[in-house]
Amino acid sequence: MSKTFANLWKNRPYLLMALPAVLILFFFSYVPMAGVILAFKKYDYTLGMWNSPWVGLENFKFLISSKALFTNMLKNTLFYYVVFTVVGMVLSIALAIALDQLVFKRFSKSLQTIMIIPTFISYAAVQFVVYAYLNSNNGMINEVFNLTTRWYMEPNAWPFILTLVKIWNGVGYGSILYMSVLAGIDSSLYESAEIDGANKWKQILHITLPSLVPMITIQLLLSVGGVMRSDTGLFYQVTRNSSMLYDTTQVIDSYVLDSIFTSSNFGFTAATTLFQSIVGMILILISNMIVRKLEPDNALF
Repeated sequence: MSKTFANLWKNRPYLLMALPAVLILFFFSYVPMAGVILAFKKYDYTLGMWNSPWVGLENFKFLISSKALFTNMLKNTLFYYVVFTVVGMVLSIALAIALDQLVFKRFSKSLQTIMIIPTFISYAAVQFVVYAYLNSNNGMINEVFNLTTRWYMEPNAWPFILTLVKIWNGVGYGSILYMSVLAGIDSSLYESAEIDGANKWKQILHITLPSLVPMITIQLLLSVGGVMRSDTGLFYQVTRNSSMLYDTTQVIDSYVLDSIFTSSNFGFTAATTLFQSIVGMILILISNMIVRKLEPDNALF
């Protein structure tokens, strides 16, 4: 026991450095978990969270009460997860490699700064930019191409629009993550490959991409946990919550947010969040188990 305390005392500078992050994690991630009990209660403002009556699995039944609605939301959620993950990852890797190959490194750093800016712009502001392009009266798209399309009543166009907005918002930040890996690749590998006659494409194929595999694996494993979650700002604000677009834009999170505003059913919200978390946890465990069998060094745990 004394040896344990001695080690803690010896490493106290590192423990103090980690303390703020631990406290943030505790208060913002673990303390709110007490609210999970709302998933099994009918919340009453007058009684509070602890004294509200228990309803068992009724909130979960409410989530899937309309099979057609739940199936459509589930389909949209999974579809956008796959599209955003695949397209975003491919473009982030391509952009990172392109910047890494630039001869003018100062220009590359300037581009990195510019590309990461959209990540910090709220979707509350982005919705006005999108509306300026898609407004049916004097939107830029309709004006330039002489169209009369009412974009906020055309659900089939929005998978492409939302994907474009998501790429604009996230690819810059994603490329920075992969560039951090590229910066750590031993330059002697490229020099040896060049001496052996390998051109740039072969160097990228046999050196750069294999070096990115661990980061790609980690990113995929982390993203699997959010497979049932979506960016609420993107699907609720950018679409202006237009009911005409629900067939292709309504995901689980946007439906939950809409339910809060219309019915204030916090028990249903908690049940949905718990459902998403359980599915995400199961998928992470399964995915990590598969990765651990195929490539143990790339597994999370």
